[in-house]
Amino acid sequence: MSQDTIYSKKLPSVPPFEFNENVAGVFNDMIHRSVPLYRETVKRQAQLAARFYKEGTAVIDLGCSNGNFGMRLLTEMGKRPLRMVAVDNSSPMLEIYQGLLDNHPAGEQIELIQANIQDLAMEPASVVVLNLTLQFLPMAERNALIARIHEALVPGGILLITEKVVHEEELLSDLQQEFYYRFKGENGYSNLEISQKRDALENVLVPETVETHTARFNAAGFTKVDIWQKWFNFTSFICMKDED
Repeated sequence: MSQDTIYSKKLPSVPPFEFNENVAGVFNDMIHRSVPLYRETVKRQAQLAARFYKEGTAVIDLGCSNGNFGMRLLTEMGKRPLRMVAVDNSSPMLEIYQGLLDNHPAGEQIELIQANIQDLAMEPASVVVLNLTLQFLPMAERNALIARIHEALVPGGILLITEKVVHEEELLSDLQQEFYYRFKGENGYSNLEISQKRDALENVLVPETVETHTARFNAAGFTKVDIWQKWFNFTSFICMKDED
């Protein structure tokens, strides 16, 4: 695993963050050092997906990056058949993912699609995964995507979504941020790296409150919503579509 040193030196100006070749090359190191409980999140989501998956439908991973969730799901499924669609707009990420699939005996069960997830025509799905992805979409496009996910899910299907959030109360929001920066420092990031990464993500990653997310899920038709994991300002939801 290559180490993330993208922001380790002072940059004349910090460009907006994007999932380019440089980020793809260090993504696993970056995300494990930047997202609390990342391994646990992916592991439990894969277990949930394996539990709720229905043959004849798909698992759809929107914003799949380099395939950490998909590869874990293949492990959880064992010898059970799987139909999975993994979508991302970053070709460097998908190239890495494809390399993993090419070396996996069940890799043909996952179809990779390079596209903007807002444009994807979703097939009937029993599981949709949206990990740390909605936060990068323009605010005006978020409601429509969640509504389309609800429509694509078969009765009893689930949406698994993890997002970085902010708190409605400013003091608690500041506390969350403080402990998040402490977490990154404990994982070896310098103050310079934390500062420059924050600048790169400004107006690129726009978090919302738990209440805003929950209201959006409800408006889309999800009546059963739970937070199954939370670490300060990182939150994982499960949203269930009603059975007929």
